[in-house]
Amino acid sequence: MKSQKLTLLGNKTEYKSDYTPEVLETFENKHPENEYWVQFNCPEFTSLCPITGQPDFATIRIDYIPDIKMVESKSLKLYLFGFRNHGAFHEDCVNIIMKDLIALMNPKYIEVTGLFTPRGGISIHPYCNYGKQGTEFEELAKKRLFYRQSATNE
Repeated sequence: MKSQKLTLLGNKTEYKSDYTPEVLETFENKHPENEYWVQFNCPEFTSLCPITGQPDFATIRIDYIPDIKMVESKSLKLYLFGFRNHGAFHEDCVNIIMKDLIALMNPKYIEVTGLFTPRGGISIHPYCNYGKQGTEFEELAKKRLFYRQSATNE
């Protein structure tokens, strides 16, 4: 996972064919003294069922409160595109995405929601979150997890 020097933005896009966390890049947060929310909505996410190999479709919502680093959006797009040929259950996808973004930018707070389209008459909406330990954001993560409503009711 690259940091600070942006190599993808403004260059020809090369799409990887599988899960590639090393494409993620960061840039410096110009306002680390401010608490603010960043949200990415990724309505064209696809992955493969690890059992059947059939595609799963979802909107992935990534919300975070940055600290020093922020994820660059083109690298995030390419990273998410890499799941297209990756076999993982819905719950695995959202947890993998969250853990990779934590390792990349060490945010104050982050949550990832997967709004997967129905298959077999059932839709799955996994949610995971993290708040930096020893801070007020750790408590925020607990509250948002325990008092969370269904993602379709938000």
